[in-house]
Amino acid sequence: MKLRSRPAALIAPVLLASAVVLPGTNAPAAADDARYSATIRRTEYGIPHISAKDYGGLGFGYGYAFAQDNLCTLASWAVTLRGERSRYFGATADSDDPVSPVTNFASDVYYKSVADSGVVRRLLARPAPVGPSDDLRRMVDGYVAGYNRYLADTGVANLPDPTCRGKAWVGPITATDIWNNLLDLNRMLGSSRLKEAVTGAGEPEAEGPARKPAAGSNGWALGREATRDGHGMLLADPHFPWNGIRRFYQVQLTIPGVLDVSGGSLYGTPVVQIGHNASVAWTHTVSHAQRFTVYRLKLAGDRTSYMVDGRAEPLGRQEVEVTLPDGTITGHTLYTSRYGPVLAVGHTDEVAYALADPNAANLRAADEWLAMARAKDLTQLRAAQDAHQGMPFVHTLATDAGGTAYFADSSVVPNVTDAQARRCEKPSPIPGLEAYVLDGSTSACLWGEDRDAVVPGVFGPGNQPRLTRADYVANSNNTFWMTNPSAPLTGFQRAWGEARTELEPRPRVSLDMIARRLSGTDGLGAPGFTLETLQATVYGKRNHSFELMRSDLLKLCRSHPEPSSSDGRRVNVREACETLRNWNGRATLDSRGAVLWREFFTRLRRPTRPGEPVFSPWRVPFDPARPLTTPRGLKHDEPVVRQALADAVLFFQADRVPLTLTAGQAQHYSSIPLPGCTEGEGCFDRVRMRGELGADGRYPEVDTGSSFLMAVELTPGGPRARTVLTYSLSANPASPHHTDQTVLFSRGRWVTARFTEAEIAADPRLRTATVSG
Repeated sequence: MKLRSRPAALIAPVLLASAVVLPGTNAPAAADDARYSATIRRTEYGIPHISAKDYGGLGFGYGYAFAQDNLCTLASWAVTLRGERSRYFGATADSDDPVSPVTNFASDVYYKSVADSGVVRRLLARPAPVGPSDDLRRMVDGYVAGYNRYLADTGVANLPDPTCRGKAWVGPITATDIWNNLLDLNRMLGSSRLKEAVTGAGEPEAEGPARKPAAGSNGWALGREATRDGHGMLLADPHFPWNGIRRFYQVQLTIPGVLDVSGGSLYGTPVVQIGHNASVAWTHTVSHAQRFTVYRLKLAGDRTSYMVDGRAEPLGRQEVEVTLPDGTITGHTLYTSRYGPVLAVGHTDEVAYALADPNAANLRAADEWLAMARAKDLTQLRAAQDAHQGMPFVHTLATDAGGTAYFADSSVVPNVTDAQARRCEKPSPIPGLEAYVLDGSTSACLWGEDRDAVVPGVFGPGNQPRLTRADYVANSNNTFWMTNPSAPLTGFQRAWGEARTELEPRPRVSLDMIARRLSGTDGLGAPGFTLETLQATVYGKRNHSFELMRSDLLKLCRSHPEPSSSDGRRVNVREACETLRNWNGRATLDSRGAVLWREFFTRLRRPTRPGEPVFSPWRVPFDPARPLTTPRGLKHDEPVVRQALADAVLFFQADRVPLTLTAGQAQHYSSIPLPGCTEGEGCFDRVRMRGELGADGRYPEVDTGSSFLMAVELTPGGPRARTVLTYSLSANPASPHHTDQTVLFSRGRWVTARFTEAEIAADPRLRTATVSG
């Protein structure tokens, strides 16, 4: 990779963010500072229950406990947020971003521009809800002090994790790092997803820099009409990365009489994102709404300005400096517009494109999660969301002890109506861009303003898709419209996603699982959910694509026992067909046929030739009037289908991999066999591997999938919960809690969660420590 200063004439962006903080928040806490005190109790699997008398102490205890388990991950991410990866790890190596990895140089340019632009400083100077609340500020400061206290007590040279023990890049963190981590989380599917297009400091991905990560997460909120005992119940099943800063950490946070919340908290954040208290439970799934827009700029003759309403406006300019391992400093020039950073793609002498991200200056989400954790019922939870309006890219599904189920896409969405899109939309400069491209030469195409919006330019609560039910709401990253098939949601602006569109197999199997449980036709006993049948339903491991295509596949097997492969060879598929005929369609550890089906089904969906569209294998096409039963069947008479089966079988034969290869043999995490199947196949608790099946009959290690499973029943006597953190509590390979819950997940088992004082005290493995600083 050749590193050099970027010519000023080449247009690229500057970001509207900063790593500057208010006085007193950017210095590491001293080890002898006695402002904070907390109690850390750990129950089985190392799960911490942290209590303190105030928010600062609670943050301190949390930061200390988290550092005990995962200091290296956050230490590495702090280097990333400061734009210093090239200095320590080399400019051409990949960054540690688990969602949108780029080269360290591109990462440094991006985060240096964030650090230099000033938005965090400006947000911290604002009162809530635009700026952080006093409670959140105290938690962040305490979290930083707790992390630093653990580091000071232990010493870099004595850290238990060999990943960063004795490394020069490990040191105290600052409140700056945590605020920037919160900002970056909110930008995850916007600016931070487009680092290379934003900076021009690397080549865009082959599939296009604007494509979203594979959508993950399942969420069910069950109301009193869906549960056997009339209690509210919730299933949380987020599908986030299994490595790096976007992992969940399981924790309970308590200030007696003020806050008591348990659940999953993303690394480096002092609040619970998915969880429950005594009377409310909630979860999130990734929304299909547009996260940003792109504006097409009409450049003036000198390319240093652009036209708006007939008048020239100068481009802003920012010089970013990145330090390399040998100490050399290299510069990079970035540009911005009134809309946001100017992209390094699509520009000519006449036009350029600018990214407008409504989450570019959003720190509100953390306060929203904190307020949701204090809610006593759904009315208060909705009020918390309306007050902060900070959810960056997710739906919310929630229930309460009264047995009401609630769904909302309350995420931050640019206010572009359908009528405005028709007037302003322009061709996209980026293939696969999932956002409006609008005319930037007229202020008539600026985002609209809702009177109930906390900040300008986004849709307010009155225009958000919402649904309240007594039976259930569910989402598996489908759009809002099939939240409950009995009450389809329609009539919303297209910026929220499309209604009456085809459901992928995973959302379909999710709704089918609920329907079978409510009718009692799933083999789990009488109709209606109990906590136990909810757990069993989740671990069913159904492969819905196989269920929908099985009968037609067997017809293919009978009529074409020796189909031709893509290179013209005749292939005997009788043994493969017998394997699939005997498979029960479940992706369990010992399922013989699950991997063979995946290899066949994956080949079905690949383009037959470069540049051609993906082939649709469905015999019965999608019908909007029958969204739960279409598409279905397999085009078993199509030559391309027969060829896909022949090619899959040839792969197994060529590498002498048994056709009966099981999921447990083929897919692993830290050498632990894992059940489950992939997104496209229609598996509820999906897994994703880092690459294709190898000649040794193994996939690369699982890197994404079900991450923090939580089933909660809100009874009059308090919550009953079962959880499993699929990759376990600690990223430290030397920790006893590095894979202990992964083994549980592999075997289909759960942890009985401890929430009340009596439950925590009853654990025979309870360990208690008081920390202060």
